[in-house]
Amino acid sequence: MGQVLQFRQLKPQLAASDGDALDLMSAIDFALRDLADITPHILHEPSREQARQCRQMLQDAFDAALQAS
Repeated sequence: MGQVLQFRQLKPQLAASDGDALDLMSAIDFALRDLADITPHILHEPSREQARQCRQMLQDAFDAALQAS
């Protein structure tokens, strides 16, 4: 039987100016937080490793976007 995870409801933050860029950055930030929360609860090691790699990829993209702005 699968494990059911409860996700918290987050309200996206909208910017007055660069709406699209900030919306994407907010989405990446939310995904990073969610992956950090759920990764320890994944029981299948290959899936847990895939979640870690996905989180690292998102973190790298997020950091690069912050440095570029």
